[in-house]
Amino acid sequence: MSLFGAMYTAISGLTAQSAAFSNISNNVANSQTVGYKAVGTNFQDYLTQSDADENDSGTVISRPDYENDVQGTLTPTSAPLNLAISGQGFFGVSETAGTTTTGQPIFSQQQYYTRTGDFSLDDNGYLVNSAGQTLDGWTVNTTTGAVDQSALVPIQVSVGSYPPTATSTINLQAGLPATAPTPSTTGGPNVTSQLQVYDALGTSHTVTLNWTQTSNGVWNVQVVSPDDTVTGANGSSPASTPGDLGTATVTFGGSTSGAVDPNAASGTPSGISVDSNDGGTITAPAANTTNQASFTFVANFGEGAQNVTVNLGDYGSTTGTTQYAGTSYVLNGVTQDGVPPGTFSSVTTTTSGDIQANYSNGKSQTIAQVPLITFDDPDKLQSENGQAFIATNTSGTPLIGPAGSGRSGTLVTSAVEASNVDLATELSSLIVAQQAYSANAKVVTSADTLLQVTLDMKQA
Repeated sequence: MSLFGAMYTAISGLTAQSAAFSNISNNVANSQTVGYKAVGTNFQDYLTQSDADENDSGTVISRPDYENDVQGTLTPTSAPLNLAISGQGFFGVSETAGTTTTGQPIFSQQQYYTRTGDFSLDDNGYLVNSAGQTLDGWTVNTTTGAVDQSALVPIQVSVGSYPPTATSTINLQAGLPATAPTPSTTGGPNVTSQLQVYDALGTSHTVTLNWTQTSNGVWNVQVVSPDDTVTGANGSSPASTPGDLGTATVTFGGSTSGAVDPNAASGTPSGISVDSNDGGTITAPAANTTNQASFTFVANFGEGAQNVTVNLGDYGSTTGTTQYAGTSYVLNGVTQDGVPPGTFSSVTTTTSGDIQANYSNGKSQTIAQVPLITFDDPDKLQSENGQAFIATNTSGTPLIGPAGSGRSGTLVTSAVEASNVDLATELSSLIVAQQAYSANAKVVTSADTLLQVTLDMKQA
């Protein structure tokens, strides 16, 4: 082994330790960077000659040791659009390559991947993280709910409106008194229930149920709405009472005391019957087609005929409308499926990856879904700016699937993944790299001294 060989070996050691020092420095600097993945250092020995008779000095080289598959700590946040991945998956993101004349972004064709999930809405309605990358996902048909998994596209939230929905079903939970109170007016109902019904334009209308006890456990319920424009059976003639939409008879008792009578007479549920002489249009369930104690009235608020079913619960069930001892009517709850028009209020995420637009009328729509992407060898991904990666031949083909499927991992909402850098490990490695660098430098100076001795031999 020559002195020059020893010097060259030591110099390669200095170069390798410099690379290790650079990786450590980068890790320490990014210890607080969301989604950052640490890079370690591997050292490899390159030999020039090594056999039984001679071992010449070789060199050492450093290679980066990527830690893309090492999970960082999941940290809760107060931001509803923040997402973190617990598992091996990555988010698909796009980077902008410019803007249109109207200020809309033009996205690069290159697909990027990241674990940086501190997303928020930008001025154009896109979900963008702190590195400026736009979250990609699958579009969702807001009418059918179908998810288009054919392509990943940048997710944009449209600040639009939620269309109104006409009421078609009302669920009434109430307690009728077995001892009916005296009506407030002569010949009037014993108790009344007021319901809100929305028409096709989202306008609210009041519908009143007038309950009159005709005998023990038997009540006539008259449906009245002053906003109805066409009253009478099938809309052909006016009803005897303005706004009268029909009358049904509800019988309580049977095998379950207090519930709507579940017994049937001639195949027709006896708990609900219809007054065929009434001016309005009202129907009861067809024989044996449903276990639901309900009746349906037809209203017209100027947008055409509107069928509304009032559900009193299941026959024999005590979870809907019942009759028990007492003298007071108790309204326990009313729900209905109609809504007025709504304006956009916010956007939220779910653990299943759904991006939901929320509206002022209390409704929400899933507008996109965030899948997760996995690779056979994520450590072979190529690093890019902003904690992003691109696929390589050695990383494997990107596998795209819903969150929670396969080995992609699960999503955690209102959270981010912190850097996976361990500062204690990095500082320990820094000490080792510093000492190794000093040792290699000492070899260089020692080789220089030996060479100087050799030169001095000639002068002597």
